[in-house]
Amino acid sequence: MPVSSMNDKQNITLKLSVETLKKAKVLAAQRQTSISGLLTQKIEEMAQVDDAYERARTRELARLRSGSGFDGIERLTRDEMHDRKSFR
Repeated sequence: MPVSSMNDKQNITLKLSVETLKKAKVLAAQRQTSISGLLTQKIEEMAQVDDAYERARTRELARLRSGSGFDGIERLTRDEMHDRKSFR
């Protein structure tokens, strides 16, 4: 995710319960940041995780469609599959 500059950011307004706001102030103070900074960090982390998930999902769906790793050339018989001696 590209690093943003102050010029491409936009303010938003949130409505939080009084109790949630109190907790947010404490959390922000503990992390030596503002509520805005705290929320920005968490939302950016969530967006990065989502982006990574989507990339992995796309990659794996393409792999499944191509049949990579599932060529079916060497199939085990039922007896071979259940032969526990070969796993020792």
